Amino acid sequence: ITCLDISSGGGLGVSTSTDGTMKIWQAANGEIRRLLEGHVYDVNCCRFFPSGLVVLSGGMDAQLKIWSAEDASCVVTFKGHKGGILDTAIVDRGRNVLSCSRDGTARLWDCGKSACLGVIADCGSPINGIAVGAADSSLNLGTPEKPPSEREVGTEGKILLLAREDKKLQGVGLQSRQPVRIW
Repeated sequence: ITCLDISSGGGLGVSTSTDGTMKIWQAANGEIRRLLEGHVYDVNCCRFFPSGLVVLSGGMDAQLKIWSAEDASCVVTFKGHKGGILDTAIVDRGRNVLSCSRDGTARLWDCGKSACLGVIADCGSPINGIAVGAADSSLNLGTPEKPPSEREVGTEGKILLLAREDKKLQGVGLQSRQPVRIW
């Protein structure tokens, strides 16, 4: 098992594996409900959407996938990274999601159109983990160079933290794509 998550209601769990599969199971007793197959190689990360009915996964095949927890179907596959995906994050209710990769990039995706909305950061070093959250009002997140797409939802006032393999922590304004700070 490489990663796991519990649904918002606590009823279901999801876990990823080095055999390219994921399992959805009952949290109360561990009973396997669904087997999710479709990644090639290791599946590194998984996360339930706020609804608890949909799962986001990323793997060493450089693919980001969205799955139905109800019938185990893969409803969307995103391609664009050039290296294995190491972590994911969901923006607000999930119209947009984020991924980071061994290729050194963090990307913002539009779930409805199955498209990449942009590269949020290109670090030149693998990004091992990400977290997104509301920024303190005293933090200057920068201003976008061009207006964001109408497909970009919930990014204003958010900071994206990047845990880089080169032992640095980097903050980026999610909507502006501007570096905030590197520790």
